[in-house]
Amino acid sequence: QNEEKWDFVLVSDIHEMGSEKEIKRKKFLDELSKKGFTIKKIEDTKLFYGVRAPLHIFWKYQCLLGSPNSRQQNSSAYQDVPVTTRIRIVHFILQNTVTSDLEKLQDLMKKKVFEAAFPLHKKEKIREILKRKWARWRVLFKEQPIEEIRCYFGEKVALYFAWLGWYTYMLVFAALAGLATVAAGATVFSSSQVSKEICAANSTIMCPLCDQNCSFWVLSDTCTYAKVTHMIDNEATVMFAIFMAIWATVFLELWKRERATVATNWDVYEWDEEEEELALQLINNSQHDPRRYQHSYFRSTIVLILALLMIAVLIGIAHALVIYRAVAMALFAQSEVELLSKHADTIAVMTGAVLHYITIVIMTKVNRHVALFLCDLEKPRTFSQRENNFTVKIFIFQFFTNFSSLIYIAFFLGRINGHPGHYVRIAGHWRLEECHPSGCITDLFIQMAIIMVLKQTISNIMEYLIPWISHQLRKKQKPPKKRSMMLGEEEEAEDPCKRQWLNNYELNEVNIFSLFNEYLEMVIQYSFTTIFVAAFPLAPLLALINNVIEIHLDAIKMMRLRRRLVPRKAKDIGIWLQVLEAIGTLAVIGNGLVIAITSDFIPVEVYKYIYSPCMRQNHTSMDCSTGYINNSLSVFRIQDFEPHTKVLPEFKGNQIKEYRDYRNADDYTYTVQFWHIFAARLAFLIVFEHVALCVKLIAAWYIPDVPQKVKNQILEEKHSNLRNELRWVMPWKVPG
Repeated sequence: QNEEKWDFVLVSDIHEMGSEKEIKRKKFLDELSKKGFTIKKIEDTKLFYGVRAPLHIFWKYQCLLGSPNSRQQNSSAYQDVPVTTRIRIVHFILQNTVTSDLEKLQDLMKKKVFEAAFPLHKKEKIREILKRKWARWRVLFKEQPIEEIRCYFGEKVALYFAWLGWYTYMLVFAALAGLATVAAGATVFSSSQVSKEICAANSTIMCPLCDQNCSFWVLSDTCTYAKVTHMIDNEATVMFAIFMAIWATVFLELWKRERATVATNWDVYEWDEEEEELALQLINNSQHDPRRYQHSYFRSTIVLILALLMIAVLIGIAHALVIYRAVAMALFAQSEVELLSKHADTIAVMTGAVLHYITIVIMTKVNRHVALFLCDLEKPRTFSQRENNFTVKIFIFQFFTNFSSLIYIAFFLGRINGHPGHYVRIAGHWRLEECHPSGCITDLFIQMAIIMVLKQTISNIMEYLIPWISHQLRKKQKPPKKRSMMLGEEEEAEDPCKRQWLNNYELNEVNIFSLFNEYLEMVIQYSFTTIFVAAFPLAPLLALINNVIEIHLDAIKMMRLRRRLVPRKAKDIGIWLQVLEAIGTLAVIGNGLVIAITSDFIPVEVYKYIYSPCMRQNHTSMDCSTGYINNSLSVFRIQDFEPHTKVLPEFKGNQIKEYRDYRNADDYTYTVQFWHIFAARLAFLIVFEHVALCVKLIAAWYIPDVPQKVKNQILEEKHSNLRNELRWVMPWKVPG
């Protein structure tokens, strides 16, 4: 059967005749009729209005933006315009049609005059190809049909999947490097002198980890933990951090080349978004005046102050998590349950990480509302400008939500908590938690592992289950039988459009943020994969596994569970590229700081080259880090404990115990070695960052953004266009 072609469907509740909503709906539909739209009404439990645009609209579009020769082909305009462009034009006109009450479709939807407006998933050949080759689990490791995605969902969605595919492909190299780093840690560095010394230190008695009912403990108890720490914290990690800085640059540079090739093939390389928007405004209303560019310093100042306030709130939440961990540590340590009291520190870190994940989930929703509110204050001129402003704000808020707690663990944990006899306390009561004796990097490793695993498993399951369940529920709501059937009248033949429109209506609704959410999720994941990767070399592997699933999860959602997205044209991934470049720079700084401050790499190196037996006695045969652990401990006289400290077993006399720091035994001030290490950390940080940034710059220069083939193609096109123009300049028309 020859199926009727409808561009859009509007859905409305059945309102009473003469009611305000019914009058408003009629006014809007009359405006569309005046513009030449064909409207078809189907009644079910809701009212469905099929909308088809007149041909002259598409002809105008081609005249304004198409090639010059398309102006002669008035009759075939309908066939010439791709479906994605048709939907985009009709969507724009629907959104910008104003009724006599000065209301647009958006206002009418807020007032519940209309419930939904969507383009249709139709039974087309291309849709079947996408379902077979893309939106199913069997094709998990096959190449994506980007060209078909573009023909069905438009360039913007196709570019997202092209970028995601490219990112996933590049992650293979980062994941292999991460695995190699961990493997090297588990084999080459597993028998390190440092962990051997910790495992052999069964006579080294350490200070208690809490104030009440905590006992002294033996350093060798942390043997397993020390081995795990050394799997992450070794010489290979430094090389891996530099590799990841280069990888991030190469990934973006190669993506720019890929993007240039794709955009040229799709003929959008020199497409101008502003021109497109102006053309659509004129097609909708030939009397339209463009909205001018404006900038208000007052508005910008207000937005800046409010954004800084929001960031302060997010940092405050990170502080709350720190307080939770300090209090939880104290409470777990005093618990009657042996499992809790014995592993108080690890349990506090793990529950803290789960809490952090919960705050991320909640604050993501809050951040969105705040970012939208700030965008409305700025009054951006166009939709794309609004989208860019929103992207930057929400990324900054999400960055602080996700990373504040990690920044604390990486750079402050165990460095601001004082020393035995003089601890820094929260509200004068709870001791700030300390790093694990074998180093702080393992705390960061645990926190990152828990958050990444939770984010990827729970978020993906919810991302698929929620749309699937809501789709099933919508399908279950069967319409009641019609009156005519109840009266026993003869049943009329059902309109073929009705079933199709109902099926589309039963799918989950999409909005302008549907694609934005996917981008944001991936960009935050990219931040985890690069910024603190030195502490968690398995991050790229987790990201790779997640992305392979994510691509097909998104495909299934878009093809089977959601209404059709309004196709949008684009020539690149927009402002996300700048965001990714900013993350690349942050990654260099972050990893430099992790190695310089969090890891034990610098203290061990300083010991080897200044304080070790190799330097003092010229022993070249022995391992130069011998004696490092003893050297890194300071002694503490028990009688100097604060009065309220209650230690098990009770202590007597003038005994000496140890703790991890570089302090003098008599007055607990810092030793010279502490300042040596401090200077070495700073020096390493400066050298590492400059080297890594220079390598990034060289890589960016070495790989051209646009392939020569694309440049030559554009050059030839310009040349042939100018030659064609020249033909029209007849010699006899030349003046003089």
